[in-house]
Amino acid sequence: MSNVKVRIINKSSNPLPEYATEGSAGMDIRAQLSEQVVLQPLERHLIPTGLFIELPEGYEAQIRPRSGLAARQGITCLNSPGTIDSDYRGEIMIILINLSHQQQIVQDKERIAQMVIHKVERVKWKPAEKIKTTKRDKGGFGHTGKS
Repeated sequence: MSNVKVRIINKSSNPLPEYATEGSAGMDIRAQLSEQVVLQPLERHLIPTGLFIELPEGYEAQIRPRSGLAARQGITCLNSPGTIDSDYRGEIMIILINLSHQQQIVQDKERIAQMVIHKVERVKWKPAEKIKTTKRDKGGFGHTGKS
């Protein structure tokens, strides 16, 4: 596993994002709130983090839900995974939605998402008249059955 150096400005009162375990792919991201946010069922809210990053060219940051938050409270990230491009310099904001049937509360400093840094490949399109067929070919959604 390689280490990529990423410049970060932390305007929050939280520690820098960190990996929870040695094998973690994502770093926990915390809410930076002046007051708690109450999420009604099916309500979404943009949550600030106080974090600003400078990714190297050729990398992206993906914002993903935290499985524990989703399983326990029904809170997840919309637009998931959310992509932060290498040329974005604004504050990292997390779009949370409450998919439970009860009101949920998001507290300051709470771990609300995880961020994965990923290398990006760019595509150069090669126009064609035909593409190779495969065994699957045009089989789409659900084509392999239930089991």
